[in-house]
Amino acid sequence: MAKAIKFPIATSILLLAALIFPGMAPAATGVGTVTHLSGPLFARNESAPTRTLAVKSAVDKGDTLVTEKRTYGRVKFTDNGEITLRPGTSFVVDSYFFDKENPKGDSAVFGLVKGSLRAVTGQVGKRGDQNAYRMKTPAATIGVRGTAYDLRVCRDGDCPGLADGIYFFVIEGVIEARNRAGFKLFGVGQYGYVKDEDTEPELLNERPNVNFDLPVFDADVCLCR
Repeated sequence: MAKAIKFPIATSILLLAALIFPGMAPAATGVGTVTHLSGPLFARNESAPTRTLAVKSAVDKGDTLVTEKRTYGRVKFTDNGEITLRPGTSFVVDSYFFDKENPKGDSAVFGLVKGSLRAVTGQVGKRGDQNAYRMKTPAATIGVRGTAYDLRVCRDGDCPGLADGIYFFVIEGVIEARNRAGFKLFGVGQYGYVKDEDTEPELLNERPNVNFDLPVFDADVCLCR
């Protein structure tokens, strides 16, 4: 006669709830959550198969998020920071740790491989070590001082009329662009450009021909113009 399997009381309650309410599923967990989306958004991770994300999908450490040609997507992280991805973008969550009781452990290291995004920093980089937040790109690493900024990577001639490199605009606060050639600080309303890792960041005297506009998000819908 087969032996009965005994479950802990808490586990038994969860199993019973799942049987009675089959529509109930565990809440998504991760370092961030998709809050707005206008089209296909995919997450690639070495430890799991490629996932198609939707509003309320979890974003995990190690994910590479990829937007399609017309997709805009916004991800909110657990420290209340936000990343809005524009079409044709590849964005990596290299590492992330946030615990409201442990500011010294803060870490948010992202990467913009291609495409464009708008970043609004959360508590990481504000409440403890300012260097805990980093946005890596092919030409420089961006650090922040409580900031909102736009960032565009141009490579392989994918920005018509513009030289390859990275372009950025500071909406709020201050950012630091740093690479092997040196570093430079940029403040509110300033545009910057970095050609490659061996060229110093430079301040631009006028707005480059880069579209830093975003569509209007309304609730869970992207009203894309």
